[in-house]
Amino acid sequence: MVVISTIRLSDVNSWCKKEPRSTSFFENICVTIENPSRRLAGSEHEKGVLLIIAATLAWSASGVYSRLLTTDVWTAIAWRSLFGGLFLLIPCFFLEGGMSRQQWRSVFHPSGLAMIACQTFSQVCFIGALYMTTVANVTMIYATAPFIAALLGWVILRERVSRRTLIAGGISLLGVAVIVASSIGGGTGWGDLLALGMTASFALVIIIPRVSPDVPSLPPTVVSAFLTLVIFAPFGSVGSLDLHNWIVLAAFGATNFSLALVLFLAGAKRMPPAEAALIGTMEIVLTPFWVWLLFSEQPPVATFFGGAIILGAVLWHTAIDVNRSRRPHRA
Repeated sequence: MVVISTIRLSDVNSWCKKEPRSTSFFENICVTIENPSRRLAGSEHEKGVLLIIAATLAWSASGVYSRLLTTDVWTAIAWRSLFGGLFLLIPCFFLEGGMSRQQWRSVFHPSGLAMIACQTFSQVCFIGALYMTTVANVTMIYATAPFIAALLGWVILRERVSRRTLIAGGISLLGVAVIVASSIGGGTGWGDLLALGMTASFALVIIIPRVSPDVPSLPPTVVSAFLTLVIFAPFGSVGSLDLHNWIVLAAFGATNFSLALVLFLAGAKRMPPAEAALIGTMEIVLTPFWVWLLFSEQPPVATFFGGAIILGAVLWHTAIDVNRSRRPHRA
């Protein structure tokens, strides 16, 4: 769930050739590719839809993996990161011809280091939140990341934010307030705060590439995964990792870090970014649904109300983008 927004499709496209970046801030948050200059063939568009759906299904399994784990949170954080980093090396070296040494050296750039720090913190908060609150709460709070990033872009970079984005962002934050307020004194408050920390730090990850647009996002993501392992492995218990936990952690890293990314990148190239983002909102619903279906995890009533507010804001904003992307292009 966390990785895809850190990897901009324009970065992957630029591995082989230079292409102009999107100038729309919110489009960069969702999927940073330019609208196709020609109408996509029907078959290619259908392939894109199927690939994006497959990627969304892979990301939506994060809650299921967290509930299948029987180890402690520190062990889960460390060793999930190991498998995530290992599997993420696959698109690094093989997707679109691989990344150059110069792009890998970008991790030492100040923006690269900042991205590593923010992503490491975000990953830790993500797993910690899944252990301490409901999957639905984590998913709904995380869905506000694009709006928080848009606000930070206005505060830090003085980038223009549309009135529509401000309205949708304000509505979604109201939904977060409903969820968090209901958790105070209910035993899941710390988990919700970790989810907020994850979302805020992840919003910074979205902002950093706007400061240094030439610094690729993929290498820092890989480094942050291995750094998380080094930092938190000493606090975990390797002895608690039986075959069951090793398999779950390996699948967690493989699907959430590598498989979903490759599927999403392949699908997003075949369709407009706004439409890809709209399909991706399925994750907001599917992630808690799988956990409810398989583990009977019932979210608090407030989560349904707050989640409906957040989902409505996201769908409203993204649906308008889709409608605009389908309008005939005017020279």
